[in-house]
Amino acid sequence: MAHGLREEAWPEDYPREEGADREGRLMGIRLTEQEARELLGDRYQQAKKSKYHSSRTEIDGIRFDSKREAQYYAELKIRQRAGEIDRFELQPEFVLQEGYTTTKGKRVLPIIYRADFRVFYPDGRQEIVDTKGYRAREYRNKIKMLLKKYPEIWFTEA
Repeated sequence: MAHGLREEAWPEDYPREEGADREGRLMGIRLTEQEARELLGDRYQQAKKSKYHSSRTEIDGIRFDSKREAQYYAELKIRQRAGEIDRFELQPEFVLQEGYTTTKGKRVLPIIYRADFRVFYPDGRQEIVDTKGYRAREYRNKIKMLLKKYPEIWFTEA
């Protein structure tokens, strides 16, 4: 007896929905990302959570990965208008190790660090700013490589 149903209640030739088990319960359905979007519509974006529980935020038509990053962007705009900084870049990339090909011919991709902001000061200084909530091991290692390769650049976590 399974779940209170007698075996003869669900004979093998009894019609049931595709994907249903012997007792007629529907089993888990696997969907592609596109199918989930079509099925759920606007709710799909709400259901998909950030890895680190940050909230995507938009300012000036620019989408930021977190509220903290968006707030820092707004602060940089104020500092630029006040003349405290010359300019700033969003999502600058730094090559930490060049790509190469092994002796066996396998291509190894470069190691790249993407910061949240690069700030340029009137005196020529450059500052890299990252708005991190969680400092994963890979992130900490990339920062060490960044500071070694680019010693002239200041690094700040906001």
